[in-house]
Amino acid sequence: MKPVHFEGAKTYEPDEGWRRVSLAGSEQFTFEWFEKPPGHSSPMHEHENEQVCVVLEGELTVYTEADEVHLKELGSVLLEAWESHRVENTGDERAVAIDVFAPGRGFDFWTDRTD
Repeated sequence: MKPVHFEGAKTYEPDEGWRRVSLAGSEQFTFEWFEKPPGHSSPMHEHENEQVCVVLEGELTVYTEADEVHLKELGSVLLEAWESHRVENTGDERAVAIDVFAPGRGFDFWTDRTD
């Protein structure tokens, strides 16, 4: 067993107010808790990992090159591997969600980006 306590978990902030926290995971899958302030959007990006995003608080809109979906509390979406997407807080309050990635990944996906 490998417990991870939220208060002591590895965290990073790719942009001001966009905080991500690494929860329990493995090479096969990872869980990341995140928060986004109103109006914040990640850049359009893609990765080798399948991704499930589950909204815990607030509202998020997930955009792909062909579609978009608006998610409220407990709404979720599956993004396939290599599917270009971005996630935006389109609500008026902080949004909180969990991302699940398979296979697992580390924070270096964002910290090592050059674009």
